[in-house]
Amino acid sequence: MANRIILKDLFSGLQNQMTAQLNTNREFIMHPGSKGDSLEETWIEWLRKYLPNRYSVDKAIIVDSNGHLSDQIDLVIYDQQYTPFVLTQNGIHYIPAEGVYAVFEVKPDLKGSVEVKGESISYLEYAGRKIESVRKLKRTSTSIIDRGQKYNPRPLTKILGGILASTNTIKKTETIKGKLEKLTGLQGLDMGCAVDYGAFFIDYAGEEDSKNTNFQERIVDYYANRVPNGVTFSKPDVSLVSFFLQLMRYLQQSIGTVAAIDLSEYSNAIDFPIDEEL
Repeated sequence: MANRIILKDLFSGLQNQMTAQLNTNREFIMHPGSKGDSLEETWIEWLRKYLPNRYSVDKAIIVDSNGHLSDQIDLVIYDQQYTPFVLTQNGIHYIPAEGVYAVFEVKPDLKGSVEVKGESISYLEYAGRKIESVRKLKRTSTSIIDRGQKYNPRPLTKILGGILASTNTIKKTETIKGKLEKLTGLQGLDMGCAVDYGAFFIDYAGEEDSKNTNFQERIVDYYANRVPNGVTFSKPDVSLVSFFLQLMRYLQQSIGTVAAIDLSEYSNAIDFPIDEEL
């Protein structure tokens, strides 16, 4: 008879390992600004440890071929294997929009608010606006050659958006669900995690229009038309494992590999016409 292991116990051990990794040095940073930076760096290091090597993780600003910028994003999961350049200036990373898989806002608590241009908005809405600043950027797609075979430009991939927190002090789960379901269009969150409360994902109804060959318009329309269809929370004691498994499911089965970047669109910035044939 083959040996067996209880997967629930294995995942419980992984949860404990992940929690210990995430808690490293976090509680010893007292200055609010430093604590915020520490939380971001802790989540970044945690994901670097557990994600496959094909994914890079950093704090960054996203840039498109027209020079438009996103807000500064606390945590970006991006491709560096097929994205040929990531620029760093004065310690800030600038990542081409085509290389982005996912963006996350990092906060100490799901509950809280921030002032934006004289307006007080919740952390969840703030996360939605940050995500929107990335999703609305222009992304290119071009043909590729694989094993001698040329393939046409592929549709743009979805960009995951979410929020990561240490805790949650919003008293009712239904209140959280209501706030998440109000975030629609390019601001809609896909998933998140509050370590001592649970991981969550938002189910959506809606599909891309596969007949639309304008890939930028197609992906924007997808976000504009999808409708929230419920929010699912994990148990607190498996929050990190649940978040990680759901994240990997999205990355591998829902997104796959980002589209190839059209470098000629970026070379226009330096007035250099790239030769596309040998």
